[in-house]
Amino acid sequence: MKQYDAIVIGGGPAGMSAALNLKRMGKSVLILEKEAFGGQIATSPRVENIPGYKEISGLDFSNLFFEQITDLGVDFDLEEVKKVEKEGDLFKVISDYHTYESKVVIIAAGVTHRHMGIAREEEMVGHGVSYCAVCDGAFYKGQDVAVIGDANSALQYALNLTNYCHKVYLCMLFDRFFADKILVDRVLENDKIVVTKEISLTELLGEKELTGLNFKNTKTNEVVHFDCKAVFIAIGQIPHNDNYSNLVKLEKGYIVVDEMMRTEIPGLYAIGDCTKKAYRQVSTAVSDGLIAAVNASNYLDQKN
Repeated sequence: MKQYDAIVIGGGPAGMSAALNLKRMGKSVLILEKEAFGGQIATSPRVENIPGYKEISGLDFSNLFFEQITDLGVDFDLEEVKKVEKEGDLFKVISDYHTYESKVVIIAAGVTHRHMGIAREEEMVGHGVSYCAVCDGAFYKGQDVAVIGDANSALQYALNLTNYCHKVYLCMLFDRFFADKILVDRVLENDKIVVTKEISLTELLGEKELTGLNFKNTKTNEVVHFDCKAVFIAIGQIPHNDNYSNLVKLEKGYIVVDEMMRTEIPGLYAIGDCTKKAYRQVSTAVSDGLIAAVNASNYLDQKN
């Protein structure tokens, strides 16, 4: 059984940042990723908020990052981690294919945005369907757009979009908000936001690019139509932390860490979107990875 100084679970920006910095500090590192390196950002056709890049596709950014860490000698495998156990000073990381040992584990399991589950949703991602207004909203400057959701994230999206969009349709399934009062007040006071309650999305319109949305009124079954160039879906995120619940503290499914990215278990860290945090962006993920790497390296040095 091969042993590493550190095993990073997840190959998104946070995980690759942790691996990069640990390797630069002379540690042996393995990244285990269950799907594809890059995480959610890899699906974005255009990214403009990464320092050093005026514009780059999420896939190109992910590929460059992956090339950088593998050129340094970071090991990687495409395997899904099923369980992590601690035995003495070592962690045992059990995947669907192998069992590994390490002195440090960094969880960067990420999240997935909750999808609507309607026809053509997946094929329209990047062509008018988005799950991040902060990432993609500026691409629709001067256009009419829609936001689906009724909680804090949806209202924050709607308010943010009014900075550059002509009109924002806020579309809600229920008859009331599930958000902080201050956000509700701001939304209702904003002339650019049109709130429509008790409607359910039924159809995405447009061939190659989104041109509009059809909803059904949940009380009358009446069809409600909006012409818009983009829809931002904000109906929640799904963290993937159940496999680590034996070791970490979870709040609403997210891993609780301190400012050093440490969990309550010595040698076990968590970073990126899977943690309880205020902001989830590429830059914050990369920062988390660096912070965890420095502290994990110090932990390893002290152990040695």
